[in-house]
This record gives sequence, structure tokens and C-alpha cells, in this order.
Amino acid sequence: MDTEDHLCFPQLLNISCQKPSLEFHLHSVPLSVMAVIIVVLNLLVIVSISHFRQLHTPTNLLLLSLAIADYLLGFQIIPGQIYMMTSCWFLGDLLCSYFMFSLLTVTSASVGNMVLISIDRYVAISDPLHYNIKVTVKRIRLCIGLCWCLSLSYAGTIFNNQQTQGKYYSCYGECIFTMDFNTGVADVWVTFILPLSIIITLYTRVFVVAVSQARAMRSHVRCGKLKQSVPLRAKKSELKAARTLGILVVIFLLCFCPYYTISLVPHFDEFYLYAVYLYCLNSCVNPLIYALFYPWFRRAVKHIVTLSILRSGSCDANLL
Repeated sequence: MDTEDHLCFPQLLNISCQKPSLEFHLHSVPLSVMAVIIVVLNLLVIVSISHFRQLHTPTNLLLLSLAIADYLLGFQIIPGQIYMMTSCWFLGDLLCSYFMFSLLTVTSASVGNMVLISIDRYVAISDPLHYNIKVTVKRIRLCIGLCWCLSLSYAGTIFNNQQTQGKYYSCYGECIFTMDFNTGVADVWVTFILPLSIIITLYTRVFVVAVSQARAMRSHVRCGKLKQSVPLRAKKSELKAARTLGILVVIFLLCFCPYYTISLVPHFDEFYLYAVYLYCLNSCVNPLIYALFYPWFRRAVKHIVTLSILRSGSCDANLL
């Protein structure tokens, strides 16, 4: 077979990239399946929390923001990654820049949402009596908006800084984005080390407080000093929410750390695709966690699947 058949632009012999190998085409099938699952499941979360007024709580709004980030990953980032893996990039520099900008934004927004969820659970467990005063829907909406604005600004700053230093394309027909050493170090601290340190620190404290509260409640109940009152049920619900969201955070860390670590360490390119699988798996698992631990999500999905949400007044349905 002629060598030119392996080039993206045969007319540009010396500066054209080679076409992707067939090996990458094999990885496109599972990634495509994961993308469909991510889009469908997270769309159910988005519709559920957005439509039903009873679900407009501070914690659920944070889950909504996280679901939007996961949805964008499945709807936009993964298809773009599949296209880059299986074909030469014929979409031009503008769409390549947009794809890389979106990737930076979605990644940083996901980390930011996890930090907000950790803060929310820390306040709920450490100071439950004042939680409803400190954490309101209005404040959470402001925090979510600030998180996405900061993610957009951060992605724009990183991207423009690299673009002003020249494009890093080694040949025509590829879409890549690399960082210089200083920018890479800054990115590691801003989107990896600092957020993960905050998340781990807060959830360590949440775990310690939750264990002490659970022991105290069992002691009071055993001694007959505490009846099944509203405060006790409230504490139990907060502990259950902390446990559920703790599982969410742990899975996020397990899926996110390998992806970020391998992308930073040279000579580990052969493991990069598997790290991508793990990162995408996290966006699939999140809605499944809601389905397993949140009855309101299962009831909401039932309303959506049966098209009950199209009825008048369905937004006021009781799901709790």
C-alpha cells in the first residue's frame, strides 16, 4: 500500500499527520456506549431535579450541577475524543480550540462541584442546627454560578496563555493541546492537589463527626434517654446523606486520580485510554448511586418514563 494512503493530507507529504491506527477504532465502541449511558442517566438527573420543586434543595442543586458537568462530558467531550482517536482532525483550528476549552472547563467544574458537595456535607454534619440558616438555596445557586464562572475563566486563562506562545501541532491533521512546565505545575495545584486536599480533609472530618454522632445516638437510645423524635430522624437523614455522598466522592477520587496522574507522567501513554475509561465510568456511576440510595430519584424517573411529568401540576408531585 502506498505510504500516502496513511497520511491525513497526502498532498502535504512532509507536514501531514498519519491516520490513526485500527487499534484505536476498537476503543471507540466501549467509549460510545459509555457516552450514551452517561447522557441518558445524567439527563434523567437533570430533568428530575429541575422539574420537581420538592427536589430544589441545596444538596440536590449541587448534584444537578455535577450532573450537568457529567452530561457535557458524555454529550460533547467523549464524542470529540472518539473522533480524535479514530480520524484525522478535519474540523479546523476553531473547533479544536473549542473542544480543548470545553475539556478544561468541564474537568475543573467537576472538581469544583465535588469541593462544594464536601463543604455542604461538612456543614450539615458539624453544625446541623444552623445548616438551614447557613446553607440556603439562594447561596448554593450563587456558589454554583461562581464555580462555573471560575471554571470558564480558568480554562480561558490557561488556553489563551498557551495560544499566545504558539500552536503545538507537530503536523497537519491532529488536534492537541499541551502546557509548558510552569502552566502545568500551576494546573496541577489548582485543579488537582488543592481541591483533592480540601475534599479529603473535609470528608475525614465528616467521617469523624458522623461516627461520634452515631455512637452518641446509639448510646442515648440504648439508655432510653432519647425517643424517636424529629431531631433524631433529622440526624439520621444527615448521616445517611453524608454516607451516600461520601461514596460519591470516594468513587470520584478513584476514577479521577489515575486520569490526572497518567496525563502528567511521561512515557505512560499506553495507559492513558484506560485512565479515560475510569474517568468516564465515574460519570456513569453517579446516577446509579442516586438510584440505589435515593428513593426520590427512583420515583422521579418513574414519572419521567411514564410521561407523568407532562401532566398539569406534575412539578408539585410528592416524591419524598
